[in-house]
Amino acid sequence: MANKIPASTSVPTTLDAWVQRLNDAQLPIAQHNYVQVSAAINDSRRSLRDIAEVMQDSPALALSLIREANQHVQSSLSEPAESLEVAINRLGLKRTLLLLEGLPALAPEDMPLAYRQIQLISQHAAQQAIGLFGNRLARLWQEIYWGSLLFLSPLWAMALTHPDQLEEWELRVLHRGECAAQVELKLFGVRLFEICRALAELWRLPAWVLHGYTVVIEQQHTLVSVLHIARDRHHPLRQQQRLDADPALRSWLNQPANSVLLANGLALSAQAAWDTPHNRRWQLLTSLYLQMPLDDVQQLVHQNAVSSGRYHSLPELWHPAQALLLPWDARRTLQGNQPAAPPSAEALVLWRKHCSQLLAEPSTFANAMHLTTCAREALVACGMRRLVVLMADKTSSHLRVFQIWGLPKEVFDLTFNVSESPGLQRLMEQPAQLRLTPDNNTVISGALPDDLRRLFPGEHLLLRSLSNNGRVVMLMLADQGGGALNETSVQAFGKTAQCIEKALHSFTNRGR
Repeated sequence: MANKIPASTSVPTTLDAWVQRLNDAQLPIAQHNYVQVSAAINDSRRSLRDIAEVMQDSPALALSLIREANQHVQSSLSEPAESLEVAINRLGLKRTLLLLEGLPALAPEDMPLAYRQIQLISQHAAQQAIGLFGNRLARLWQEIYWGSLLFLSPLWAMALTHPDQLEEWELRVLHRGECAAQVELKLFGVRLFEICRALAELWRLPAWVLHGYTVVIEQQHTLVSVLHIARDRHHPLRQQQRLDADPALRSWLNQPANSVLLANGLALSAQAAWDTPHNRRWQLLTSLYLQMPLDDVQQLVHQNAVSSGRYHSLPELWHPAQALLLPWDARRTLQGNQPAAPPSAEALVLWRKHCSQLLAEPSTFANAMHLTTCAREALVACGMRRLVVLMADKTSSHLRVFQIWGLPKEVFDLTFNVSESPGLQRLMEQPAQLRLTPDNNTVISGALPDDLRRLFPGEHLLLRSLSNNGRVVMLMLADQGGGALNETSVQAFGKTAQCIEKALHSFTNRGR
């Protein structure tokens, strides 16, 4: 479905303009969260802690209440509320309920996808923070959790009002590895974290949030110095000696507030991939901070991601836990193959055009063939060289080929019995995405029909099942010639799948 909240057309170019635009944005909450929280507030048996726990599932509501409590704080309570429970206590239940009733309550599909995605990243960061630092800093549990959850909250407002700009930043900085400063000045006219810090100060967010922004904006030299020590991970004694030789650096590293920055660095960098240099840097810093071997930190980080994925992930959103198909210590090897080239700028313009057509509301498609043809063109534009789109029959027992690219026409004659393939059964149970690599190729390929797997010679392949009205109806397989996949194309493949699911929903529910 199309977004019910229109994105702003004009893009601010100064810090003051961005702060005003984002501060004015009213963040919507999910309808089911509204119902649950309203019932909890009106239940006299619920304590403030119980109510706060119910609200934790709605990051936007938590932010709105903490902002309100901190902007109207009494002089005797000059310290900002560091947690939701404190904020509710200051506001009182009556005022809390009034604030809740004043927020837009929408169905998830009526919110911009980027808005929901960035909140999912924040929830993942909070899970990482508690899993990594909760026991070590048990008395500071509230500061760790809420600081980590709210660290990226200024970007929630940006994802609501300017989702295209934020998604382009993600694509170019996280996935292509372009210079963040150059990209941000072009897209926003100002550095992104400068905007975040200004909003955090205006909203009086917890001090640990502001500490994180100060580090990335003003203390990059210190951060680099610590990273140099962290990279010497095979010599822990030498690491300790180097820290002992610089008491100021050691004191800086050991600040509890660093837990918020580390957790968000891990969660944000994992959106691209687990094995990128950017993600590894945050793992090394966390290893030094916790005084733990890197392998142990990686295991904890992956376990925390799985826990977050279990509680927070949704089929239409990307959670890094989906990439953890293998044991935590498995490594992807390219076996001498260089990743495919990223899509050209012209191809990405065409890709966005096709995705916009898929997202159009009401649906502009005349029939399923029309829809899947647009889907095929979008996948090709994002870099896929071979692909097949399979549609399920009404009983979900058989799959037949509906669209192909880069494959012989005879492929249209193929039909697959779902019950005869464990791999197809798994993909048809619920929406899922699988990525074949040289490490897992043998296992996953063995679970797929031979006739289907033979269409994609090579060791790299993407598989994605899509649902509509609660039932998996489509399966897509695509690769880039069998070699290593380009990360930009992989990300665009996932986003295209999200657009196709929305198109399916809009198409089948047209006229209702």
